[in-house]
Amino acid sequence: MKYLWIAALLAAAGAVRGQTLDVNVNERYTVESVEINGADQSRLDPATRDDLSKLVGQKLNQQQLDQIRQALHRAFPGRTIGISVRRGSQPQHVRIIFDIGGRRRRFDISAPVALYHSKLGWSGALKAAAQFGSGSASFGIVSDGEPLVERLAGIQAGFENTKLGTDRLGLSFDFGSYHSIWENATVEKSAEASQERLPLDIYRTRTAFEPVATVVLARPLRLSVGASFQQMQFQYPAARTEAANAVITTLRYDRLLEGSGSSKHRLEAGYSLRAATRALGSDFVYARHTADIGYTLWHGNHKLTERFRAGGITGSAPLFERFVLGNSTTLRGWNKYDLAPVGGNRVVYNSVEYRYRALRVFYDTGAVWLAGQDSGPKHSVGAGVHFGDLALLIAFPIRNGRVEPVFIAGLNL
Repeated sequence: MKYLWIAALLAAAGAVRGQTLDVNVNERYTVESVEINGADQSRLDPATRDDLSKLVGQKLNQQQLDQIRQALHRAFPGRTIGISVRRGSQPQHVRIIFDIGGRRRRFDISAPVALYHSKLGWSGALKAAAQFGSGSASFGIVSDGEPLVERLAGIQAGFENTKLGTDRLGLSFDFGSYHSIWENATVEKSAEASQERLPLDIYRTRTAFEPVATVVLARPLRLSVGASFQQMQFQYPAARTEAANAVITTLRYDRLLEGSGSSKHRLEAGYSLRAATRALGSDFVYARHTADIGYTLWHGNHKLTERFRAGGITGSAPLFERFVLGNSTTLRGWNKYDLAPVGGNRVVYNSVEYRYRALRVFYDTGAVWLAGQDSGPKHSVGAGVHFGDLALLIAFPIRNGRVEPVFIAGLNL
């Protein structure tokens, strides 16, 4: 009966153009266009923009609409998200409109990190967040062995105001207090590099505080400027506390381009600098540069992604600033401790991935090394499937001798 009512409403809409339909429309209707009203779309992350663009030309799918609604809630915390379906300009076509409404108080509990890597183990995070007005506050616990040389375990807290008088200006504060857990390979390599034969680079705990202001220079271009204040407690050769305080700057470009027919393109690029200086009371003096570029092509149910990243560190930087490859998102198939137990101050990485519906295949290549040391590029290939936000992957390192596959499972990979 529900679909009969919707069909009758579609027929009647011929007399009243633009009349709103119930969101649960029969899947025989094709999405003609997607609109977002009431908010700045430049705040959407690339994955959400991908999902929005893929709706056009496809049959209407209630599950996809619900997933996008959840993503919009994350992008515009505390605001109501409404969905309306309206008659399109052609028969059997509809327009999807997401209405971003006023702000409301809300409390959420989420798991921003939930994954397993057969070489690195489990990583997870649990976060509680409250939205009020144009701001949001969060608190969480984390145990993550993926992005850094060490595994970190501790607490995180943050505050963000996305509208300081205008949607083009935002401010955030992030705090973290961590206990660092080190692999034996890292401790041994650190000791080898010191004259005292002690792991001088290894710290037991680390606290971090980062205030950052973000400005939307133009719709596809964002600039973030802030500072990072980090304190580490070392054990060797004696107990001591040292600081790594840096100015941080990030410039990002992200633009979606409409192609012919059902084709769409996205171009992303970014540059970031973390410069530690004595002027901020830092015991470390260094500059960490990172640049990346990505290109994505959609054609119907096909998706092709290419991503490149390069970085370099000059000066003396603590281990948490070192580059890492060989985890669930880079050089899948390798173990980061086999590649660079203490990380590197140089990195080059490239990944090509093809997806068709729920299937995906990928090829990764890259190198991470310390300046003055030789390190040839490493390669890996793999495949996987995804069910909504859950992805299951298997990856193989390309090398001589015995090859052991790496199994990866997680959310939002």
